[in-house]
Amino acid sequence: MTTPRALVRGASTTGAPSVPAVPAVRLAGVTKDFGPVHAVRGIDLELQQGEIVAFLGPNGAGKTTTIDMVLGLSRPTSGTTQVLGLAPRHAIARGLVSAVMQTGGLLKDLTVRETVRYTASLFADTRPVDEVLENAGITAIADRKVAKCSGGEQQRLRFAMALLSDPALLLLDEPTTGMDVEGRRTFWSAIRADAERGRTILFATHYLEEADQYADRIVLISHGRIVADGTGAQIKALASGRTVRATLPGADTSALAAIDGVTGVEVRGDAVLVHTKDSDAVARHLLTRTSARDLEITAQGLEQAFLSLTGEDDA
Repeated sequence: MTTPRALVRGASTTGAPSVPAVPAVRLAGVTKDFGPVHAVRGIDLELQQGEIVAFLGPNGAGKTTTIDMVLGLSRPTSGTTQVLGLAPRHAIARGLVSAVMQTGGLLKDLTVRETVRYTASLFADTRPVDEVLENAGITAIADRKVAKCSGGEQQRLRFAMALLSDPALLLLDEPTTGMDVEGRRTFWSAIRADAERGRTILFATHYLEEADQYADRIVLISHGRIVADGTGAQIKALASGRTVRATLPGADTSALAAIDGVTGVEVRGDAVLVHTKDSDAVARHLLTRTSARDLEITAQGLEQAFLSLTGEDDA
């Protein structure tokens, strides 16, 4: 695979792309209003070249509005948006940006290969069709009609189409929707290889475990503002408390909920999960006052951090 085209200023004497020392994405004081609705309320964000960044938030948080501004589909009410040092529309015009959306954009009567070949004809300069088919893991279905492809296969086809221009920045909206476990593993392996060659990946997903496992960095947005920005471990550390899990048939949930520091109690079959800010107190109670066994204490996962930091626990 070639190095992604991040040529913005000049060219090297070796003929290889000259990568500018600028952020892949830079948002400074960005707001977006729709009449009385403040969709984005002041975002400052920089993505460095070669990063894989998960952009997470509940519905209505401002994710799509922000991504639309990065793609040049709308302009901020205030603040500035740059992609590789350029205005978003200029970056897109140079083929530096591609997006993989969750739905739409496919002609069902064409084969997979015909779809990619047709898309390639719309660009002045593209990567070879067979190369992007291989990178997307769909060479084996190249002669299959799009209408006969599964949802996951169609999503990988969109990925192949996005790779044609060899973009420096790739935006993904729910990229693995409809993919099976093997398909997801193959997809993320290709994404990681791309990032190692300098391509920047920004993706939105509802699969929090994918964000935790594959993103170099997670950005959480809520009510139009960034509420957390860091690695998966750093984001999880921001959520206070731990979960105490034990096997306890017929657990007295009222007694457990009354322990100081307990924020929630769940029963799953014979197991009880106690979310608490004082795991020692809960463990002592379970071990000395109940018949609990197989006790485990774990830090909060990304899901709990997401709910806590975005205020969804209060919904």
